[in-house]
Amino acid sequence: MIRLILAEDQTMLLDAFEALLQLEDDIKIVGRATDGREALDLIREHRPDVVLTDIEMPHVTGIELAEKILHEGLPSRVMIVTTFGRSGYLRRALQAGVRGYMLKDAPITQLAAAIRKVAAGGRAIASELAEAVWDALPDPLSERERAMLRLAEAGRTNREIAEELSLSSGTVRNYFSEIVQKLGARNRIEAGRIARANGWL
Repeated sequence: MIRLILAEDQTMLLDAFEALLQLEDDIKIVGRATDGREALDLIREHRPDVVLTDIEMPHVTGIELAEKILHEGLPSRVMIVTTFGRSGYLRRALQAGVRGYMLKDAPITQLAAAIRKVAAGGRAIASELAEAVWDALPDPLSERERAMLRLAEAGRTNREIAEELSLSSGTVRNYFSEIVQKLGARNRIEAGRIARANGWL
């Protein structure tokens, strides 16, 4: 029996995944979460075989969740199911130890088969994305720079970002100057758009 935790912030999709996957005889859902932090707590408690998660999750993203599982040496294998088909996201996910990467428009039979493959120690990557990952531009951003761009996207001022990340306002300005230069952007808003378009955010 494959023990599975579902992590999806859209309740309707979470319910749909649960209802459809419960019909599979060899898959047992042992927990469900609507944000990454809650998912990590459940993973630590239940140690499932597979974690099915979206990329965009509140508090802890799907990729950050995979990184934490890897860092903590937890046995669970991560599989991402997302609408983001950009190769940059896939490359980052693979670097974080993700074992499966499927798109949300895949048939449920394909999703269940991918879960079985990942649970058995294999990889399951949407065929339409598998080749594109090799063409993805390398991610130029550090985790700190990524966090700063996310906070800027959320409308935070430099002062608020400095407080959130325990930095000085001057250091935050220097970081944004570096990010803008790295991405060839005119300002931090455009830098955020470029990063998101390439799957780096």
